[in-house]
Amino acid sequence: MRVCLRCQTEMVEDLYIKVKGAPYGIEISADKRWLLSSDIIGEPKAAVCPKCGEVSFYLTDTSAIGRKGTK
Repeated sequence: MRVCLRCQTEMVEDLYIKVKGAPYGIEISADKRWLLSSDIIGEPKAAVCPKCGEVSFYLTDTSAIGRKGTK
């Protein structure tokens, strides 16, 4: 359960992030080369507060953090 940092309300979780006008989402990478990166850490999810509208991004699997050139 995620709690909003602004108003302490339980957030709606497990939402997908999409780029407007494109059918794909976004990925987090340790490599700054956006197109040819093989160091994908994961695909972020979103949580939204139903009270104030605060948005939070998070990774469901953090096992790749600390590997692949990340700290």
